[in-house]
Amino acid sequence: MKYKLGDFVRFVDEKMEGFVTRIIDDQMIGVTGDDDFEIPVLASKVTTVHGYEPEGSQRAGTIEEEKIAAGAFETKGVYIAVANDAKANSVVHFYLVNDTSFQLLVSLTTETQNGFKGEYSGILATKSATKVYSAQLADLQLWPKFIFHVLFHTKNNVEPATPLVVIEKFKAKDFSGAKKQVPLLNPPANGWLIQLDEPELVIDAQKIKESFFKPTEEKVEVSKPKGEIDLHIEKLRDDYQFLNSAEILRVQLDYFQKALDAAIVHQLPEIVFIHGSGNGTLKHEIHKILSKHQKIQTFMDARKEKFGYGATKVILK
Repeated sequence: MKYKLGDFVRFVDEKMEGFVTRIIDDQMIGVTGDDDFEIPVLASKVTTVHGYEPEGSQRAGTIEEEKIAAGAFETKGVYIAVANDAKANSVVHFYLVNDTSFQLLVSLTTETQNGFKGEYSGILATKSATKVYSAQLADLQLWPKFIFHVLFHTKNNVEPATPLVVIEKFKAKDFSGAKKQVPLLNPPANGWLIQLDEPELVIDAQKIKESFFKPTEEKVEVSKPKGEIDLHIEKLRDDYQFLNSAEILRVQLDYFQKALDAAIVHQLPEIVFIHGSGNGTLKHEIHKILSKHQKIQTFMDARKEKFGYGATKVILK
């Protein structure tokens, strides 16, 4: 298969083009166009659009290295960044990010039940990033094991770092944190950062000691909530694509409960929860909690001209 996820292709027999968003088998691929609809097609019926460069990509090869002042030489900062494709949101790209002052000689091999496959090799300049792999976001459980080999090189009078051999099998929990700005990508993008050359753990005995003598009770500051609370999962978690329906509902209800408690603490007269229409599960659970709450005077559908039936207005005692 000559095509990879994220490749931009054009149909041979039709005036259509799009991005490869699925490798179905040796003969078939899935192509997603501007309408976000994935079309299965024979690989022989599409062709690569020449001159198109994937975002964040960089050609591998020999790179001239600039001399770096000794005091400014960065020895740590090798990351894997995972970010959604700007055009095909169902595809994620893996970028190797070199935030060090070294040149990196990089090899990426993947391991599956079928064996090993070399995915990428190249020289990565200091303070740069390049795409090394792409995958379907929905196939997280099927992603291969990643094996990274990294060598460090510099012409400066600096002791080279120890070569890295990192074996990583990504899980959903690796993407549980918030997305961050991925350094050195052009154009900029947000994604999840995983550091491959993490600094050695230094145990601070004094901090450990202090932790045993913290006051048993500390005053907790509760922030005053806004008048309207949006409970749509994409507003609450960056990693919502990795959550199942039960986990999404739990996150939404936890956020609802905290916002409701905060409204009571700050003695707000009313608060609106935007839950959407959907299948009605979240709305039903919220109404069930409100109907039994002693601090609730009443609740009703919020302004229908603005929210339809997708929001609930709560009047507090």
